[in-house]
Order: sequence, then structure tokens, then C-alpha cells
Amino acid sequence: MNDFYSDLKYSHKQEDNEIWNVVYSRAFPNMVSFNSVRDDGEHQRAGIDRVIVCSDGRTIKIDEKVRRVDYGDILLEYISVDTTGAPGWVEKNLLCDYIAYAVIPSTTCFMLPVVQLQTAWAKNKSAWLEKYGTRSAKNNGYNTLNCPVPVNVLFSAIGQCLRLNWS
Repeated sequence: MNDFYSDLKYSHKQEDNEIWNVVYSRAFPNMVSFNSVRDDGEHQRAGIDRVIVCSDGRTIKIDEKVRRVDYGDILLEYISVDTTGAPGWVEKNLLCDYIAYAVIPSTTCFMLPVVQLQTAWAKNKSAWLEKYGTRSAKNNGYNTLNCPVPVNVLFSAIGQCLRLNWS
């Protein structure tokens, strides 16, 4: 059984992990700072855990996910609370630009562009659910529903969303 608050506490404990400095400085070479915005509020519900500030003044908003085990997939949360049908982060409106999906054992972080990720999910949801199934995370009084999509499959689908044909 998962406990949302324990998982949130673990996630917040990872907030100061040195991995984020390494990941963000590699992903955004012109980064000058990154700031945590973990206090509860609308920004949290809209998927903003971190704001990257770049030397050109641009800001990049990040939702951070930390996975404790490497299964070779990315677990896409499509229902946050099954008793209410609340959409998960792959389906709900987010204000972040990227989801930083860190898999601790493999020392890898996947930078998932939100718009293309959600477009890829919308296009492939039925097929992926049929092929890869649903993993239910039991919580106190509800379940969170996730689809484990292999990394190479997900990145191929995201890549297809970045190439648009007008003919």
C-alpha cells in the first residue's frame, strides 16, 4: 500500500539531492539558477516543482518525479484518484514545460516535454493500455492508475509529435 504523504515526503527529501544540479546544468547549459517551489499551492497542482532561470532571462518550469526502481519503463499516471476519476499528470492540464523523471538506480533522468508527452499519450493511450496494461498503486481509500510504457516506445512517440507533415 502506498501512502501519498509518505511518497510526497520522500519526493521532497530528494528535492535537495545533488542530481538536480547535475541534470539541469546538462539539460540547460545556460542555466544560472534553479529554485524549488514546493510549498503547497496552485502551482503544485499545475505541476511546477522547480523553476530554472537561464542567462537569457527565460524561465523553464519543471515537474519532478523520482522513481526508486528501474523497470525499463516510464510509468504514466493517467488517473490520480480512481474513486473520483481525477486525471493523472499525463492527462491533466499542467503549466510546466518538462517533467524531469529521475530513475535513481540507473542514475538517469528523462526530460519529458509536456506538450509532446501528453499528445503522444492521447494518440496512443488505447493501444498502450491494451499492450502494456495498467499498474494500480494502492493508496489509503483509492488507487492511482498508471501505464508502464517502455522508454524507447515513449520517446519514439514523443519524437513523432515533433515532426509534423503538412502534405
